[in-house]
Order: sequence, then structure tokens, then C-alpha cells
Amino acid sequence: MKLCIQTQLGVFHSCRKGGGCQIMAKGGSRIDGSAAVRGSQEGKSSLDRRGAMKLAAGLGAAVAGMSATSSAIAQEKAKEAMEREPEPKWRRYRIGDAVVTVVLDGLRPGDGPYPTFGADQDEASVAALMRENFLPEKRFVNGFLPVIVETGGQIVLFDTGMGAMGRQNGMGQLRERMSQAGYETDDVDLVVLTHFHGDHIGGLMEDGKPAFGKARYAAGQVEYDWWTSDEAKNGERKDGAALVGKNVVPLKDRMTFLKEGDEVAPGITAQEAFGHSPGHMVFEVKSGDKVLWLTADSANHYVASLQKPGWKVRFDQDSAKAEASRRRVFDRVAQARAPFIGYHMPFPGIGFVEKTGDGYRFVPLTYQLDIET
Repeated sequence: MKLCIQTQLGVFHSCRKGGGCQIMAKGGSRIDGSAAVRGSQEGKSSLDRRGAMKLAAGLGAAVAGMSATSSAIAQEKAKEAMEREPEPKWRRYRIGDAVVTVVLDGLRPGDGPYPTFGADQDEASVAALMRENFLPEKRFVNGFLPVIVETGGQIVLFDTGMGAMGRQNGMGQLRERMSQAGYETDDVDLVVLTHFHGDHIGGLMEDGKPAFGKARYAAGQVEYDWWTSDEAKNGERKDGAALVGKNVVPLKDRMTFLKEGDEVAPGITAQEAFGHSPGHMVFEVKSGDKVLWLTADSANHYVASLQKPGWKVRFDQDSAKAEASRRRVFDRVAQARAPFIGYHMPFPGIGFVEKTGDGYRFVPLTYQLDIET
């Protein structure tokens, strides 16, 4: 290690570990001992070896202090930069000629996943599965991921997040974050509802008015018929039915009702996946030879729902139908080796599934879509 100290004379004293000190003239030429003595005799100060070592030690402490200060300043600047320009809460992908944008409406931490997932299992079994997958055993985070698809000259929004009812708890951020991604609410041509649970229809209205003022709407016929039925309005799901009456029914005249195989927009086809709700639907997005599946709530947890597709989920209205739909949807996605976006998968929610025995393994997207094939 070499330390160089400039004196008032414009001279550098160079000290090396394990060796003596040399005196270097400013500019780099070495001064021999006699020249140094002459310099001293002429009244110029010089440092003896002990003095140089003390000075070097002092410099080391000063450098260390400066390093610590610089590190603290750098950390503070990094923090300020993150606060000023936080990580975007949206991601954009290309599927053929279609442009797909995933928007994080918000995150909801909570207790679980048991008994929300694995209600028919013992708590220890659910905890063991979480531990095997490097997840907390008694806490989990649920995300909400509306999707925007640009295709065939249309901007199509799938689901609307929590809306105003979720904002106090950090959700309902779709409008703000889609604006950050370059879309305004009036840009949306079509809003497609995969089903009518509150975290999907909450953002349809804003201050009592349609949040997407110029849009048309599409939803499953079976879903609409059930949630507007007397059974729904008077049963254990009456609160959900009331929200449908408030947010969905006023849009009926601008709504197209879907069934299996209907084309929603160019290249986008509806598929029935009943069980999670009476008329829950998923969608296949095709552009050229590329395919993307929007699986909505077919699986609500990337480990519990996929690795254990037979485990009961509290949110599934008909557990048996939901399991059958889950297996049918993900068998098809796995066989096609196509990417999918799940509404409750970890943000940004896009990945693949591999069939593994009786279940599936979620494989998050990395660079697959960045490479032309």
C-alpha cells in the first residue's frame, strides 16, 4: 500500500508498508538523501520517519472517516432517488403484435395462508408446504393484478381492482398506476370482467359514476344471471350481490354477455372456468403464433393452489367445480408451454406452469419473451 502526502513545500513523502520513506519532488522525480539535507539546511522543513508514519496514520483515519461519510451520503442519495422514482408498479410485455401491461392494484398482507388455503387440511400440513417453498408459515401477501391488452386497435382492460373501497388500505391504485404506464381511463375501449368478486369490480365506479367513461363492457352471462338472482341477493353472499347491484348493473346496457368460445376482441377468446364463482371465466389471448392465458382466479396462491390443486380454497364458491376448472385450465397451459397471468400470482404475475405429479409448479417469467423464436 502506498500513501502520498503533499507538504507545504510541494514535496510528497512516500511510505510503503515494511519499508522506509522516500521524498518525491512534486511532479514525481525522486530526491536523494543529500538533496533533502540541503533542503533542510536551506530552512525547508522535512519529516523524519516517525513523523511521516504519524502523518500516514492520521491520513488513514481521515480516509476511513471520509469513506464512512461518503457511504452515508451515497445511501441517503439512493434512498432519495427511490422515493423520487420508486420501482414501477406495472410491467409491459409483447405477445406477438399484442401489447400486454400488468398493473399492480395493490397488496394485502394478512394471516395465512391457512385456513384460506387448505381449509380441509390440518394447519401443520399447510405450514410444511410453505416452509418447503421458503415462505412464511403464518403470514402471506395477496396481490391484485388487472391486465391491459392492446390488440386489433383496441385497448382492453381485464378487471378493475378494488377501487375506492380499498384505498385506505393501500389498494385501489389501478387508475393512478395505469396513468403512470401511459393509459388514461378514457383510453379504455372495453372492460372485461372475469367474474364479479369485489376485488375485480370495485374499480368500475368512481364517485358514483363509471370510472371508464368511454368504455364498453363484457362479462359472462352465467355470472351476471347468478349475482342478480334472488338467491344471491338474499343468501350468504348478499353483500357481494349488493356491490354487483351498485357497480355492475348500472352498466348493463353497455355490456356484452359472454359464453364459452366467444371472441371478446380480435384474438381474445372467452373460456368457461366455473367454480370459483358461478360464471368465472378465463381468456386466451392469441397474436400470430403467440399465446397468453389470463387465468383470473383459477389459482389464488402460486404454491398452495398450484402444487395442491385439490386443497379447498375459502374463496371458491363451489370447491369441486373450482378444482375441476383449475386442473383443466392449467393442464392446458402446461401442455402448451404458454405463459399465463394470474390475478393473484406474485407481481408481475406472469409465468409458466409445469405439471408435476398431481399438481403444478409455477415458473416465473425471466427473459423468455425477450428472445425472438
